Amino acid sequence: MVFKGIQEKFKAKSGHKYLEDELKKPRFVRDKKGVSSIACIVDMDKFRNAEVFQSLIQQMGLKPNAVHVMGYKRGQDKYGMFSIPFCTDKDLGWNGSIENGDFSEFSGREYDVLVNYFTDDRLVLKLMSTKINARIRVGLKEADNTMNDLIFDCGLSDFKTFKTELEKYLRILNELG
Repeated sequence: MVFKGIQEKFKAKSGHKYLEDELKKPRFVRDKKGVSSIACIVDMDKFRNAEVFQSLIQQMGLKPNAVHVMGYKRGQDKYGMFSIPFCTDKDLGWNGSIENGDFSEFSGREYDVLVNYFTDDRLVLKLMSTKINARIRVGLKEADNTMNDLIFDCGLSDFKTFKTELEKYLRILNELG
């Protein structure tokens, strides 16, 4: 039991080191314009209705499978939110790895936009974000914004404003037609 606690602390320390190194690296930016795929990382402890991200498909005129949502929960959900795959703190591996099959599939794709829909300073959320290959990264003001390109000043509960602002700025950047 004591060994497991020490092991978890070392995993967290190696995760913080990995995150620090990743945030210092320059990101490769593709020249491609337009939005055809959106990844969303959602703190499901603070925002329970992660399914609303599917409404971005209709609002932005995207294909039916263009929005992919991955959740995060501090612990296991005994009531089961099976419609959205999620990671927990227990999925943290060595050197910043996330040991979760759903996340491996999620992070294996390239996206045009990554939405970091969280405000808490959680190591697993930040690691999830750094492992996603996306041209544009969007987040909220209350979060650590060293990993976001666009930052919106709205709360987690104000999804309607977030959605409107996201569409507005993607149009300003000539990403949406």
